[in-house]
Amino acid sequence: MTAPLIDPFQRAVNYLRVSVTDRCDFRCVYCMAENMTFLPKKELLTLEELDRMCSTFIRLGVEKLRITGGEPLVRRDIMTFFRAMKRHLDSGDLRELTLTTNGSQLERFAGELYDCGVRRVNISLDTIDEAKFAEITRWGRLPQVMRGIDAAQEAGLRIKINAVALKGFNEDELFTLAEWCHDRDMDITWIEVMPMGDLGNEDRLDQYWPLSDLRNQLATRYTLTDLAERTGGPARYVRLEETGQKIGFITPLTHNFCESCNRVRLTCTGQLFMCLGQEDMADLRAPLRDSSEGEGKLEEAIRAAIRLKPKGHDFDYSRQKVDGQMSRHMSHTGG
Repeated sequence: MTAPLIDPFQRAVNYLRVSVTDRCDFRCVYCMAENMTFLPKKELLTLEELDRMCSTFIRLGVEKLRITGGEPLVRRDIMTFFRAMKRHLDSGDLRELTLTTNGSQLERFAGELYDCGVRRVNISLDTIDEAKFAEITRWGRLPQVMRGIDAAQEAGLRIKINAVALKGFNEDELFTLAEWCHDRDMDITWIEVMPMGDLGNEDRLDQYWPLSDLRNQLATRYTLTDLAERTGGPARYVRLEETGQKIGFITPLTHNFCESCNRVRLTCTGQLFMCLGQEDMADLRAPLRDSSEGEGKLEEAIRAAIRLKPKGHDFDYSRQKVDGQMSRHMSHTGG
């Protein structure tokens, strides 16, 4: 039972993304409906169950753990979980503990996150225009996020900004965001909008801004050098020679990055999605709660799920319709 997790395509799975809640204090238009129906709290894994689940994955070879949501820091007592995970960093079994956040709660928690062993955070931020920020997040307050960024940097956390490329929305901030991140010594990664969730209110096809276009626009002002750097994730990086900063591109729709996928995603209810762009999932909550014989059933269920990991996703906008659309909201699977 100590063999590493290897999928059918001989990819080692050593990265687990865990959604600890489907709730969020924002309602970003590409992630959630404005009037979301959230899961009953009784369906969520408890913090103790999340600890057991993550600890089992770590025992099976997971070395990187990313906490997501919803907004992970709005979950009650979530720092109890981070403090518990620190023991795996201290033992050396876990190489990295990190999170993706909207930044709204970092002013409160940045220092404690650093004390728990977190060294890097990804902050989802698509605009630094206060009016546009309120529009895209529906409920968000940009000054609160900016204070969170200040607190995170003061605590010693390294920040990477994740910006979703949205046609007609933040195209005019391409250079502004690059310069702002450079001035604050932060990296930035641009992400193509993905076909997730209800399209009734937001037309993903109209929002779609190919990163090939974005890159070409950057090249009108900067010299771009492709970097061989790989983090095991979907991003591909360039260096802007004039500033030395690094910019990432995540292109699920114009470039299939699945060949090196090393990750799986666990929802706050214990569903394991082996691919962000497929509906297949495995229920791990039942074997987790049937622990009369230790974690043996859970380990078996995890291994069985990894054996079903697909080769890749089916996202496709090329035929002017949204193929490969996922019915679940991004907040359900985790960012």
